[in-house]
Amino acid sequence: MDSSFDIVSKVDLQEADNALNQARKEVEQRYDFKGTNPHIAWSGDAVMISANSKDRAAAILDVFQSKLIKRGISLKSLHSGEPYASGKEYRIESTIAQGIAQDTAKRISKLVRDEGPKGVKVQIQGDELRVSSKSRDALQEVIRLLTAADFDTDLQFVNYR
Repeated sequence: MDSSFDIVSKVDLQEADNALNQARKEVEQRYDFKGTNPHIAWSGDAVMISANSKDRAAAILDVFQSKLIKRGISLKSLHSGEPYASGKEYRIESTIAQGIAQDTAKRISKLVRDEGPKGVKVQIQGDELRVSSKSRDALQEVIRLLTAADFDTDLQFVNYR
């Protein structure tokens, strides 16, 4: 009987929305943002930040990042562009990554094959991976290996059976 678990990269979008709303409230109330026309809101799947200077836009992003951390969302899931001018304001567009990119999935799979315990199988299933083995200890070792390796994606280990 094989044991297995899935490697996923998912963000609770409700928590991300709560973080965004908290950041918006803080930015609206803070004295150092008065008169800078600060704005943070969803724009489709992306988060759009705007203010009247690069520094203020970056400061709004900083507030948003701190709210994400407080809500248990890894900053590895947040991909932000550089501030760019749009009319009289500066904007930063950020996206929240869901799922594991194909190249990252291949790197994880290769790492487990090369450095993981013998007899462990890794299958890429869309934007997640399934790791299986006869030994539960081998699966624990794979989790330790992947936790120690630094991928640019926030990994969660789920469905352990």
